[in-house]
Amino acid sequence: MLPVLKASAAGEVKISDVVTHLGKQLALSEEELSELLPSGKQTTFANRVNWAKSYLGKAGLITLTKRGHFEISTRGKTVLASPPPIINIKFLESFPEFKEFREANGQSSATPQPEIVNLKDLTPDEIIRSAYGELHDSLSSELLSKILAAPPDFFERLVVQLLIAMGYGGSAIEAGKALGKSGDGGVDGVIDQDALGLDRIYVQAKRYTDSKVSSGEIRDFFGSLDRFKASKGLFVTTSSFSPAAKETADLLSKRIVLIDGHQLTRLMIRFDIGCRVEETIHIKKIDEEFFE
Repeated sequence: MLPVLKASAAGEVKISDVVTHLGKQLALSEEELSELLPSGKQTTFANRVNWAKSYLGKAGLITLTKRGHFEISTRGKTVLASPPPIINIKFLESFPEFKEFREANGQSSATPQPEIVNLKDLTPDEIIRSAYGELHDSLSSELLSKILAAPPDFFERLVVQLLIAMGYGGSAIEAGKALGKSGDGGVDGVIDQDALGLDRIYVQAKRYTDSKVSSGEIRDFFGSLDRFKASKGLFVTTSSFSPAAKETADLLSKRIVLIDGHQLTRLMIRFDIGCRVEETIHIKKIDEEFFE
């Protein structure tokens, strides 16, 4: 990770150029550079460099600028001003953003990590699920960064597409008209829960970066349910909800579902919004009927 950070010290760089540059800098052989992952779609070295970039980004040491490009951040420059001998997971956990990311996946180095310390003691199923969980969390974090970097109208379209994929609102045109636009990066309106429109859901979505949704906003949201003749409410935010907001939603008489940034990206992954399947791995077992 330290060589990748140093590669961006002069400004914006392209990840493919960093892969080429570091391959030469580390004097890797042609055989080492051409070694492929089991999928055959990417070299092992390029995969390691891309993961290094991803981890540095989660620690706030680099900033993703555009597709396939990144640059060093102010925090990254501070680190390089007095660089450590090596940048590893333990070093990155000194930054709260990275520590929060690891703890969200149960991977804090403050506690024993069986997937690293006792890898040979785990079953193949456990190893696969542990790796899948880390890939899932990395994708979730990347999706949220993309949403916050996009224009406000992108967020509005995203909410519509996600609700359609989940089976609400009928067609994209109908759902788009029902939700409309608020002009501040938010979505506000009602959407049909079923094809006949027998039940309606009031939807509000706010694209926040740092501020949490307060209990006052939940109460205002609740007051709008009757005005829109909706029996249920869905409040979506890219940030999170304060403890008071969650408590308020639980105590109110009508059903209100809260979806924070983490849950939003999980739903996007589940319903293939903003992501796609890169590789499918088939795990097979003995067909007992064949041998009988």
